[in-house]
Amino acid sequence: MKTAAIIAEYDPFHYGHKYLIDQTRAAGATHVAAIMSGSFTQRGGASVCDKFSRAKTALENGVDLVLELPVRYSLTSAAGFARGAVEIISALNCINMLAFGSESGDIAALKEASGAIEYTLHSEEFDKLLKKGSSYPAALEKALRQFYTDDVAETIAAPNNTLAIEYLNALDSCGSSIEPFTVRRYGAAHDSAEEAEFLSGSELRRRIMNGENIETIEKYAPKIDAPTADFSRLERAVLAKLRSLSPADFDRIADCSGGLGDRLFKAVRRGTSLSGIYFMTKTKRYTLARIRRAVLCAFLGISKDISREKCAYIRILGMNSRGKEILSSANCPLPIDTSLKALSKTSREARRQAEFEAYITDMYSLCFKEPLPCGVDFTAKPIILD
Repeated sequence: MKTAAIIAEYDPFHYGHKYLIDQTRAAGATHVAAIMSGSFTQRGGASVCDKFSRAKTALENGVDLVLELPVRYSLTSAAGFARGAVEIISALNCINMLAFGSESGDIAALKEASGAIEYTLHSEEFDKLLKKGSSYPAALEKALRQFYTDDVAETIAAPNNTLAIEYLNALDSCGSSIEPFTVRRYGAAHDSAEEAEFLSGSELRRRIMNGENIETIEKYAPKIDAPTADFSRLERAVLAKLRSLSPADFDRIADCSGGLGDRLFKAVRRGTSLSGIYFMTKTKRYTLARIRRAVLCAFLGISKDISREKCAYIRILGMNSRGKEILSSANCPLPIDTSLKALSKTSREARRQAEFEAYITDMYSLCFKEPLPCGVDFTAKPIILD
């Protein structure tokens, strides 16, 4: 038995994701577990379909076990996203491989880039660029080119390589013996609208939300037969919450360091739409994705302290018979269950975290044409396939 883990959002699940699963199995994995974002994702938006629908699609296309990545990890930087997911993987004590896509497709090159980043982050050149107003990614790339060859800089500049490097860093920081395995990503580039064998997730989301003919989608992704979430339905509620916050409240929000909280507060006082607030807040230093995440964290109440919390439990969203075998082989110190209600009873920390995730789902359900009542996360049934 060789178990691989894949950190994912599946927003939505598409055939590029299936390609990674198939290649992971071809590399020797007999079992595959996915650690998947729930209601809100790292791009700073609502997932296009609910987490149980996405878990079902993943199980129907090669995954054996789907575990939930808490929202405090999914709505954070690449480093926080990777760290939170790797902590869950490591806690299982039965994962042999961590599989992920990358533009590089070369673990050695990614490790070299990781070392280059570590050196560059502690350089005076990097600090100078940040102080001049460069965004973190732009400052990192420009400073790195002062010390390393272009191929190293280009490795770091690619979006999936960036996340891959954070996975390697997270494995290293926790002293994990899990073997990293990467598959070279091909098809449409990240966030691209280009036609290719594998479309980007952003292009698929655009087509789904635009209500395009099913034929333009099913070529690239399994059929979506669940209601879709539209974040615009939540906009007035988000604006109302943002207008109630003080400058001190914004400073406490996760990822609002370096003056971002102050800029957001001022933009909220002038803005009448989320797009307007994003536009007034954005500078070379603050990327749009970071601003969207900060706005969602402010709306949902994800503070810096909450974003740093360790998991008090691990929640199962779905599994098949091989998924049950993964759980049987796990030697996890944390409670693991399909029931959020049961998990909430395991400790005081678990109760607080479970109630917070249930609240997140209550807010997310307002993105649907027909909202669900409060508390559905406590009564939801897991996806169990034969």
